[in-house]
Amino acid sequence: MDRTSKIMTNRLVVALCALLCCALWGSATPFIKIGYELILPVRNTASTILFAGVRFCFAGFLTVLIYSIGRRKVLYPKRENIKRILAVSVFQTILQYIFFYIGLANTSGVKGTVISSSNAFTAILIASLVFRTEKLSFKKIFACVLGFAGILLVNLDGLDFNMNFTGDCFVLFCAIASGFASVLSKRYSKYEDPIVISGYQFFFGGIVLIVLGLAAGGQIAVESFTAFSVLTYLAFLSAVAFGLWSLLLKYNPVSKISVYNFTTPICGVILSSLMLSENSMVSPVSLIFALVLVSSGIILLNRKKEV
Repeated sequence: MDRTSKIMTNRLVVALCALLCCALWGSATPFIKIGYELILPVRNTASTILFAGVRFCFAGFLTVLIYSIGRRKVLYPKRENIKRILAVSVFQTILQYIFFYIGLANTSGVKGTVISSSNAFTAILIASLVFRTEKLSFKKIFACVLGFAGILLVNLDGLDFNMNFTGDCFVLFCAIASGFASVLSKRYSKYEDPIVISGYQFFFGGIVLIVLGLAAGGQIAVESFTAFSVLTYLAFLSAVAFGLWSLLLKYNPVSKISVYNFTTPICGVILSSLMLSENSMVSPVSLIFALVLVSSGIILLNRKKEV
């Protein structure tokens, strides 16, 4: 086992890195809402897809730039791996965010949060049942149930169980696309540097989203330093979080990493209540119980394997 592998499989390192990624993704929620106010002249699906495209294209550029400087060499994919990077990009950036933005426009924020948080569960199911890289055990299912129960707990107010295709089902398709992306990232990390995969899939996917957004009549306007700072932060958090997450997936089972995804919406709720003027409907007691449930699922799935 090499030094990098030892570090990236250490339980404390895994926990800290995964929680950092989820905290960064959680912080995207309030910053995206602020970005909508500062950058979108017209709030519609085409403009939000264009906004996402610019963000991810910028994130791809930052990923390659930051890690190239850190490693003192220009990072670029091997020719034979371009198809693999494009495959990850289709699921990670293009399909996931098209389904997400269209779906979120046609469902409530509460239902969108709950359904999209199922991406941790879909990643485990896809790894176990589609690609068969892991065994689906009762422990994995129960850990996911605990995590999902925590997400339900902080979103009980305003939650209903009626489903519509272009809203709730599209958000579910987003979660499925995210699950495929996680498994493909791990699978292809045997052939290509995970950072290279992450950076270039962002760049390619961002270009596709920009073209789609412009073709549909989307508009954005970055006219102030604050607006540029928000856009830069969103790109930076994607570069750091996805790059680090890709490394974790390379050296660890998908199930042990994906279960941390249940902390993302909780981080989003906490940070949104601190940063935005919206009145949070989530009580501190519900948040504490939710964190206990999510933490229990994470601990259960990352326990030392019984002999």
